[in-house]
Amino acid sequence: MEIRTAGKDDLAFLSARDRHIEPGELEALLALGRVMVAQEGGEIAGWLRWNLFWDNTPFLNMLFVLEGCRGRGVGQVLLARWEEQMKGAGHPLVLTSTLSSEGAQHFYRRRGYTDAGALLLPGEALEILFVKTI
Repeated sequence: MEIRTAGKDDLAFLSARDRHIEPGELEALLALGRVMVAQEGGEIAGWLRWNLFWDNTPFLNMLFVLEGCRGRGVGQVLLARWEEQMKGAGHPLVLTSTLSSEGAQHFYRRRGYTDAGALLLPGEALEILFVKTI
């Protein structure tokens, strides 16, 4: 499995699959180097994108593995590589979140993330915030 920083050549693929971000914003994150992709056999298997919370703390906004590639450790490898990169950049901790109705909360807890709070927006499931010291 190859993990690399996504580039402009990945924009069409990611824009077609990541419906949680506008294409222009995704393009800006690509330019900042804030999207990583995992490739298997030359094909993208998943991606991770992040930004800064409070303008100084890395926040993982999206970790997604394509359905046919799940269960093979792609998400774990992407997450570990991102944490290494953030630690190497001098960040002492990272943040992420997931809805309480999603199983991803267990994925993060098994990897050392701890509950740091929650957000309840009208009409939505509880958003659990996670923190990890790296």
